Amino acid sequence: MRRIRPLVTVRREGSARGRTSPVLAAVGLATALALTATACDSGGSSRASGGASASASSAGDGKIKIPDDIKQKLREHGIDVDKWKNGAWKKWNKDDWLREADDFINPIIKDLWNPDRMRKAHDPGKVVDADDLSGDQGVTDPTPAPVEAQAVPAAYHAHAPAAGKVFFDSPKGTMVCSATVVKDPAHPGKSDLVWTAGHCVHAGRQGGWYRNIAFVPAYNNAGRTAAELRYTPRQEVAPYGVWWGDWAQTSQQWIEQGGETGGQGASYDFAVIHVTPEKGNGGKSLEETVGAALPVNFNAPAVPKVDGITATGYPAAAPYDGQKLYQCQDKPGRLSLQRTDPTMYRIGCTMTGGASGGGWVETDPDGRPALVSNTSIGPVTAGWLAGPRLGAVAKRVYDSVSEKFARQ
Repeated sequence: MRRIRPLVTVRREGSARGRTSPVLAAVGLATALALTATACDSGGSSRASGGASASASSAGDGKIKIPDDIKQKLREHGIDVDKWKNGAWKKWNKDDWLREADDFINPIIKDLWNPDRMRKAHDPGKVVDADDLSGDQGVTDPTPAPVEAQAVPAAYHAHAPAAGKVFFDSPKGTMVCSATVVKDPAHPGKSDLVWTAGHCVHAGRQGGWYRNIAFVPAYNNAGRTAAELRYTPRQEVAPYGVWWGDWAQTSQQWIEQGGETGGQGASYDFAVIHVTPEKGNGGKSLEETVGAALPVNFNAPAVPKVDGITATGYPAAAPYDGQKLYQCQDKPGRLSLQRTDPTMYRIGCTMTGGASGGGWVETDPDGRPALVSNTSIGPVTAGWLAGPRLGAVAKRVYDSVSEKFARQ
C-alpha cells in the first residue's frame, strides 16, 4: 500500500496534456494476439487505437498469426513484434514506456503467466502516513478500529465466485492486484468485464501503462499454501483460465494525479478491463465461465445509510503472502483527502498491499449485492482501507468499455 499508497495500480485513458476537466482514460488492447514464448519470458500488450479491436486468425499450425494492421500499429510505436515478445517490453525508459491512451500495447504471450511467475508476483504497494492526511479539508470520520481479515474458505469459487487476481509487469518487476468480475449491460449474462484499481494498470503522473496485464479468476481456488503451490499445475492454480486484457480504461484524474505513495488521485482510483481468454474457451464469456458477475452501483447510499461493506482481496504484503483470499466486513466511515474530490469510503481492515483493486460489496435491503468501491489506499501500518465512492466519472469509464464491445 501507499502512504496512502494505492493498493492496486491504475490504468488511465487519454493524453494527460492540457487536461483540466474529468475525462476518461481508455486503453485499447488487441484481442487474441497469442505469441509463442517460453514461460519465463515476459509479454507486452497490444492496444488498438481507435474504435475496433483487432482480431487474429489461425495460421493453421496451431499458432496465431498477427494481422498486418496490428503489426503496423506496433511499428508506428517503434515496436517490433518479435523483439517485443522476446523481452523488448522490459525497456521502461521514458521513450519506451508508452503513456497515452492510444499507446497501450498488450499482445497475449501464451503461457507467460505460469504458476511460478504468478506465485512470485509482488504487491505494487500504495500507502499513506499521517502526514498525507494532515491537510484534509473535507469530512473525515475518526479512524476506524482495525478489523481482522478473515480467510475465505476454500473452494474460493463457492464463496466469492467473482473474485480473482490481476497480474502485470512494471519497472519494479512482476506485480499483482485483486479484481472482480462485473456485469456488462451490453452483454447480459455474458460479461467479459473486470473491475480493479487504476493503479493496477497505469503508473499515474510519473509513468505510463503497465504491461502483460492478465486476470485469473478464483486464483488458487483450493487455498493451497505457497509451499504447496510450488508443485501445483497451472490448471489448478488458474482453474478458470488466464484472461488477458484487450482493452482497459481508467480515469484521467488518476493519470494526471496518481502516484506510488500518497493519496493523490485516490478518489478516482478505479479501472475497467475487458478481457479475452488466453486459450480457446469454446466461445464462453468470462461470466459464463465462472458463473458469476456483480452489478455495479454508481449511486450507492451515503456512509450514514450503509450498514456494512465487505472488501475482498488477496493481500500480499506481510503478514500475508498473496496466495490466499481474505475478506473484511465493517460499517464504513468517510475519508476526505481534498475538499475538491469526492469523499471516500473507509473501513477497518488488516489486509495489506495486493488487496488493491479488490471489490467492495454492499447488500441492499432486499439482499441483492452490488459493487460500490474497490480497495485503493491504506496506511503504512495497515489497520484500515479506503476506496473511492463510485459516481459519474466511474460510470463513464464503465459505460465506455461496455459500449466499445457492444456489437461484438
